[in-house]
Amino acid sequence: MDFSEKDSVDAVLASFADTPDPRLREVVESLVRHLHGFLRETRPSIAEWERGIEFLTAIGQKCDEHRQEFILFSDVLGASMLVETMEAQRQAQDATASTVLGPFHVVRSPERALGDTIDSVGTGEPCLIEGSVADPDGSPVPGARIDVWQADDHGYYDVQVPDAQPLGNGRGLFTADDEGRFWFRSIVPAHYPIPTDGPVGALLAATKRHPYRPAHVHFIVEAPGYVPVTTHVFVQGSAYLDSDAVFAVKQSLVRDFAPSDDAATAARLGLPNPFRRARFDVVLQPAAGADR
Repeated sequence: MDFSEKDSVDAVLASFADTPDPRLREVVESLVRHLHGFLRETRPSIAEWERGIEFLTAIGQKCDEHRQEFILFSDVLGASMLVETMEAQRQAQDATASTVLGPFHVVRSPERALGDTIDSVGTGEPCLIEGSVADPDGSPVPGARIDVWQADDHGYYDVQVPDAQPLGNGRGLFTADDEGRFWFRSIVPAHYPIPTDGPVGALLAATKRHPYRPAHVHFIVEAPGYVPVTTHVFVQGSAYLDSDAVFAVKQSLVRDFAPSDDAATAARLGLPNPFRRARFDVVLQPAAGADR
């Protein structure tokens, strides 16, 4: 039988009929149905289809050890945030909200002691970020691991400007104390554009979309027996909180980086006075069946 528009889905689904993994078969069959539906709806020419393949190829070619253009593509389409949102529906309502990983978690954060600074450049406004890790009942989670990374005050991550920032700047891996507390020094991050020098940037330009993200600090918090959370803390008052290019802002994650005139605390922590101060308490959901 000749391959036809009417029977295309059935023909391709039949080719996957012997897929042994039921979940893989479900995903592939759904992909085929939606892809063929998309093609019938938009009816691309061969030249347009080839251009689409060239676009995806260019995304892959832009990826390297310091850049993940496919994550960026997923982010600007809202796909990353939709997956995060659906995953969050499986979690306790009082657990800290998750949000996108982003394309710059590509370098292992250096181990740092509580109270250390993650800023080795010293050009931004100094701040203290402190918080705690607890379960939904409020019991502390001692020894939780807190992985943080952020852009500098010009909106760049270390891997974007290696001549201006040493690798590991703006990053830190901390271990909460026996009461689940953590604190570290940094600078107030700036809002910034996602990278626009690749195919994703070209897509945004062609569709007249801005590339900006509001100021934020990334967190991954995890501990044995708990569901890890990938999240941000957003700077209250930052530009683009209402129009994040990757749709990642949740109001529960916005915090005031408030001015603090506290000479004693500044001296104890090794900060200039005055400085900015933000608090971000994290609630982890217990893993199903975990023995803690």
